[in-house]
Amino acid sequence: MTFSVHGLAVSRGVAIGRAVLVASSRADVSHYFVDPATTEDEIARVRLSRNAVMDEITRLQHDLPRDAPHEIAALLDVHLMLLQDEMLIGGVKHWITERYYNAEWALTTQYELIARQFDEMEDPYLRERKADLEQVVERVLCHMKGAASPLQAARQGAVRAGSSRKQSQQDLLLDDTLDVPLVLVAHDISPADMLQFKQSLFAGFATDVGGKTSHTAIVARSMDIPAVVGARSASQLIKQDDWVIIDGDAGVLIVDPSPIILAEYGFKQRQGELERLRLNRLRHTPALTMDRQRIELLANIEMPDDTLGAVEAGAVGVGLFRSEFLFMGRAGKLPDENEQYLAYRKAIEGMQGMPVTIRTVDIGSDKPLDRPTAKAQDGHLNPALGLRAIRWSLADPPMFLTQLRAILRAAAHGQVNLLVPMLAHASEIRQTLDLINQARAQLDARGFVYGPVRLGAMIEVPAAALTVPVFLKYFDFLSIGTNDLTQYTLAIDRSDESVAHLYDPCHPAVLRLIADTIAECNAQKKGVSVCGEMAGDVSMTRLLLGLGLRSFSMHPSQILAVKQQILRADTGKLKLWAQEVLQSENPAALL
Repeated sequence: MTFSVHGLAVSRGVAIGRAVLVASSRADVSHYFVDPATTEDEIARVRLSRNAVMDEITRLQHDLPRDAPHEIAALLDVHLMLLQDEMLIGGVKHWITERYYNAEWALTTQYELIARQFDEMEDPYLRERKADLEQVVERVLCHMKGAASPLQAARQGAVRAGSSRKQSQQDLLLDDTLDVPLVLVAHDISPADMLQFKQSLFAGFATDVGGKTSHTAIVARSMDIPAVVGARSASQLIKQDDWVIIDGDAGVLIVDPSPIILAEYGFKQRQGELERLRLNRLRHTPALTMDRQRIELLANIEMPDDTLGAVEAGAVGVGLFRSEFLFMGRAGKLPDENEQYLAYRKAIEGMQGMPVTIRTVDIGSDKPLDRPTAKAQDGHLNPALGLRAIRWSLADPPMFLTQLRAILRAAAHGQVNLLVPMLAHASEIRQTLDLINQARAQLDARGFVYGPVRLGAMIEVPAAALTVPVFLKYFDFLSIGTNDLTQYTLAIDRSDESVAHLYDPCHPAVLRLIADTIAECNAQKKGVSVCGEMAGDVSMTRLLLGLGLRSFSMHPSQILAVKQQILRADTGKLKLWAQEVLQSENPAALL
């Protein structure tokens, strides 16, 4: 009987095939107390397995093929850091030596403890690192049980099956049993397995967990593989060898489809592949509207190596370099000035003369940095409203000055825009500018060379959007962070499932704040861009153009689809329509 499972659409396209299920091994963990005399042996068992996993990941890193997505290398680094994290290692020792838990029980207990801390994080990207922790724990448990990666058997099976695969997916029939494509269904998939997954012949994949910024989503987009994540109980509802259609555009899995549905999706798949071919032809096409308005398409990146994907996608610069990724997963040891300088310089050089916008660190009080300023905030109930972003930087001037000096030094190597997150008060603006001047003075005193930077501020809270003229007195450009602006305008924590349905970027209040910000910047001839998810959402492109936006920054994989919308748009005609949308009680109905 046909049924569907809904999740999140994270990587476009359609995949059709028979399911290969991968079970989680954590459910099989045994729980018992050990003899106090054997605690060192238990600790040694964990250590040996952890070291084996680290060796495995290190080998994978060394053997990375040249065409491997750079996102995978970065995520393998994250896994190595998690395996070396003192909170994980020390916690496991504690449970074994103090409670006499067996090694597997101690490891899973400590995992649950740390996982709860990840759950409480406000930043969605950091919150989803819980999945990475779960995966490294899973791999260590597999080694302790003497088993290989839970995906290995499935992967080998896929390679064997794929070695004789001849059929196109579009020509499949439900009674086919041979030469049928395979789709992977799992609770989650680690980056290491994703790397080998690329070399296998899975047509697509679906996972129970994960969000739009989970590593599986990031890697899927970089590999351009149809994928659905966050499908909750998919791995329990779908049986081995079931027919499954993965609709990566709609975020839906269709299980045991009827012949009519199979034929319909086969057609949709053909259309999708043709569309991708057409989009690739736009790679070198200038982003001009029909009325000859030039639109700037920029890339959002997390690490310096991401510039490769940005250039390949045709970005004309980096609109958002999220520098906090350099600060994450370091057990409290923040990157020093020279390390940051080299990273920023690498990004600048990677963009080959195009501008790079570096956002200063956007760390919140809930972030896992073992620093006094972070620990002092442990009592805060709502970190989204607490010490985060620029507030955190201003509370720790030495840290902020270190980053500012690194950015200014890197600016000697190319065009750099310095972007400050989550400002709300004029006093914060003045304090920030004072520190930038202090950083310049310190570099002068030390005899370091540095370059000019354009200064920008993010508009992420209603207070900033309602006082844009104040911001434009001090800054060269503004960047609208639509994710946070929506969250704070509607007082909706979008990570809270009980209210997530009320999170609406198309709410009239949100659109009004965006429209007014763009209009004021244009009136004062100051630069303005959108760098939130709205910028990469093709359903919003025409509206943003109609509101006067001429600069979009998004994940590189979204650039060509947005460019296609731009090539078909006439901004003169869209201007009047956009005003109608703004006046509507239900703007989404007009998009």
